[in-house]
Parts: sequence; C-alpha cells; structure tokens
Amino acid sequence: MKPEIGNREGGIGRTKGPGSCCSRTHIFHAPLFLLLLFLAGTATAQDATSVVASARTQIGVTRMYDPSYVRIAYPNGDVSIERGVCADVIVRAFRADGVDLQRLVHEDMAAHFAAYPNTWGLRGPDTNIDHRRVPNLEVFFQRHHASLPISATAQDYLPGDVVSWRLPNGLAHIGLVSNRKATDGSGRRLMIHNIGAGTQEEDVLFSWKIAGHYRWPFPAAVRKIGA
Repeated sequence: MKPEIGNREGGIGRTKGPGSCCSRTHIFHAPLFLLLLFLAGTATAQDATSVVASARTQIGVTRMYDPSYVRIAYPNGDVSIERGVCADVIVRAFRADGVDLQRLVHEDMAAHFAAYPNTWGLRGPDTNIDHRRVPNLEVFFQRHHASLPISATAQDYLPGDVVSWRLPNGLAHIGLVSNRKATDGSGRRLMIHNIGAGTQEEDVLFSWKIAGHYRWPFPAAVRKIGA
C-alpha cells in the first residue's frame, strides 16, 4: 500500500518550490420561491453526479501511482492521465464541473501562504505541485467553508464528498465518495481513489482514520471564488 505521495506526509517527489418587507417590489411568490429552491437542490445533485462520473472515468485509465514532481501547464495543468497520485483523482474530477483546484489553490496560497502547511520548506506557492498535496487541499477546503463533521455514520457521506485520511504510517490520503454502495447492506458508499494501483472504486471509507470530510458547493463554486 503506497502513501499519498513521496516519502513524507502529503509530499510529491522533491521539495522544490513547485427596504421594506411590504414594498411592492418585495412581494413574496411562494410557488416561484419553492421552484427556485427545488432547482438549486437539483443542480447540486447533478453537479455532484457529474463529478463522481468524471472520477469513475479515470478507472482503467489512470493505472499507475506516480509521485514524481512534474512541471505542468497553468491553469488546468495535469500530468499524463495514465499516472498520478490520490489528489489528482480529486483535481481531475472537479474539473468536470469547471472547478480548477490548481488555480484556486494557487490563488489562495499566493494571498495567504502562511495559512498553509510548511511541510516542504517552500518559500512561496508552486503551481506544479501545491494542488497535488493532500494537506494543502485540506486547508483549502477548510478555508472555503467546505468542511463537515467527521462521522462514523455511513449515511453522512454523500456522492461527491471528499474524504481525507491518515494512513497507519501517518501519511495523508484522499478520495471521492461514490454514488455506489458496498454490497453488505451497510449503506456505506464506495470511494474512488488512488493509493497505489491506479484509480480504483473500493469499499475503504472507514478503512483508515478519517482526517477530513468536505462538501464543495459546486453550483456556487465559480461565482464565489472562480474567474
């Protein structure tokens, strides 16, 4: 079982710096309000489904776990699709909904570098690597109010959620919650992740100590902090 990346927690390869309520204009139309509320909820479900579907397309395509440091394009840069690390599963899946974590993480780190882990001895952000490190993704999700309580109840984890763990050796790992469930009747959802043999869909939600549980508001993502 390979760790998240490299030989240090969350690291890839080398350590280089890679009014009135009664106004006529405020009349409350309940049916319209309820319709909009319904549509907003539907959009959330659809977006989460597209992200899960995108993650699943990586299975059988991303066949290797490769923690090498690679120079990539920016924004929307990626290493070769046949290889990657666990964070790449999340980054690639989110792009199905137009959310480029490479750019978002970089912009946040550039403005708030001290808020992020200083595990790798870097003096500034690196667009080649920062979004590919689990501790950075954890901080990014926390800073953008995407964190949810860690729970031992399977039903609390919904398709499209992101879960991070700490493996027995202390290293970080991350995966995406699937819309498919384990066959034992537990209601436990499968996870799409890459821990060593390429992207897989497996029953591992509670296999390791959960360190983070995140739910990204996909419909609002670009409006909130995107371009």
